[in-house]
Amino acid sequence: MIRLIAALAAVALMSGVQQQNDPRIATRLEAIRVKHRLPALGGAIVASTGLVAMAVTGVRRTGTEVAATPDDLWHLGSDTKAMTAAWIAQVVERGTLSWQSTIGGVVPQETAGAPDAFRNITLIQLLSHRAGLVANINWQEASEAAATPRAQRLAALRTAAATTLSSPPGSKYAYSNLGYVIAATMAEHVTDRDWEDALRASIFRPLGMNSAGFGGVGTPGAIDQPWPHTGNGRPTATNGPLMDNPEVMGPAGTVHCSLADWSKFIADQLAGLDGRGKLLAPDMYTRLHTAPFDGNYAFGWLVTDRPWGGGTVYTHAGSNTMNYAVVWMAPKRDFAVLVTTNQAGQAAEQGTDEAAAALIQLRQTSK
Repeated sequence: MIRLIAALAAVALMSGVQQQNDPRIATRLEAIRVKHRLPALGGAIVASTGLVAMAVTGVRRTGTEVAATPDDLWHLGSDTKAMTAAWIAQVVERGTLSWQSTIGGVVPQETAGAPDAFRNITLIQLLSHRAGLVANINWQEASEAAATPRAQRLAALRTAAATTLSSPPGSKYAYSNLGYVIAATMAEHVTDRDWEDALRASIFRPLGMNSAGFGGVGTPGAIDQPWPHTGNGRPTATNGPLMDNPEVMGPAGTVHCSLADWSKFIADQLAGLDGRGKLLAPDMYTRLHTAPFDGNYAFGWLVTDRPWGGGTVYTHAGSNTMNYAVVWMAPKRDFAVLVTTNQAGQAAEQGTDEAAAALIQLRQTSK
């Protein structure tokens, strides 16, 4: 029955029809949304064949009655990192980069005079948060240093080169948005292609993610998409594309898309681990989901174990301090769950985790 639903969902997506709320999911999400006082809450169950079922409940903006819909766009925050890693893996497959490529070897001019420890940081260290970098720099300052996001990322690289490392590269796990920005900058340099254009051409278009884009969502002042809310549950003063972290941070977390389109990327991740992915060779999917350095963080994925997943599962969460999204993926059981909300903070984290657990239970009882 689940495979039939997935097949029908795939046909619906290809035909461009609007998504529909699954009442079983909607009922569970609504109870959780009300409990945690979230404006809107969306959730989906995904298999390697595509979207299985989904629903969205609540309103686009607290204080209004404008309902969120299944076709709305959601900010994914750091769940973007898996997409960035997938593009960089394509560059590695072509031989333009290697996992052992170093910052100094790829971008020698921008790192001239930097400490050897920084210049010798490798691509694999950057993507697994083992580079010894600080988590963030002054992103606003970097965004004002040049006219384009790509040039701004080079400015961020120069700032990083002059910033003291938090630990010797390779020695310690330390989550770093800066690491993903630098990794993407290396790939931009060798391909002569902006990260934004590369994701459109190499990830979004091949998977049919037609709603995917970058930055905040909606028309400024209009409640035509989920409006962002801060951790206290209050809507932000405005909305729209600029209500996000600066564009320079893109590779670390500025992608937005519909739940159905996010499902396409996750479905390809599941299929790829079964040797059927569209974006990469089978061994590359395996590499992207294998944590190096004996750690538990792979390439945009936290690697852990859960009985409901039959063993190894993968997860990641993302927030730009105004939205929250989380994914859990269980390849051995061929399913994943996605949850999104247009609020940040503790209530969003707790609500999305509870919703993910409810969707996992629903998947188990539906088979």
